[in-house]
Amino acid sequence: MLNPEQSYTFSQIFELRAETDEICDYYGYTLVKKRLNLAPYPRELARLEQLKNDLEEILPLVNLTTEMSKREMLIAPVVSYLIRLTHAHLRIEYQLNISPQLQDYLDYLIQNEQQFLVIEAKNEDLVNGFNQLVVELIALSQWVKTQQQPILMGAVTTGQIWQLALLDRNNKQIYQDLELLRIPDDLDLLMRRLINAVQNESNLTIQ
Repeated sequence: MLNPEQSYTFSQIFELRAETDEICDYYGYTLVKKRLNLAPYPRELARLEQLKNDLEEILPLVNLTTEMSKREMLIAPVVSYLIRLTHAHLRIEYQLNISPQLQDYLDYLIQNEQQFLVIEAKNEDLVNGFNQLVVELIALSQWVKTQQQPILMGAVTTGQIWQLALLDRNNKQIYQDLELLRIPDDLDLLMRRLINAVQNESNLTIQ
């Protein structure tokens, strides 16, 4: 599947159209597919209803045929809301160069103290987009030197559909959430899970 003597970027992993469990195994991880039931942020979310209304108004008016259009019109508002509420730092198109087989740009890297969240935007293909997210999380795990966050969180999204993932650094496992969250219908649940993941006091757990 992957040639040990060849270099790969994250986007080239996407283009391989490989099986997710085989990619995980190649990098020394085990894939676990399950409903994650991540804990939601419990407090009131100001202006979330306005964000939902804005997205509902935008959807009929924009031709969302490209990844760029989805990133600007659907994903960016969600990410902006997230960092405003959590005061997390956002890096866009952030380059990681861990090894010849773990290198490329992360679409969005969100960091709050020792909490990290990576978001991968795709036009349509969530299946192979998840493969790309897997190697991005593995690269991020090697980039993050501290062990204070034993579980890293990621998401792959087409703008209208989001799928979450967790990387267990201690047990070398990748968890793929079976639940797909849809925007704008599941916006409240999505935001609460993302916010809880990047809050300083949050401790991600796998149930």
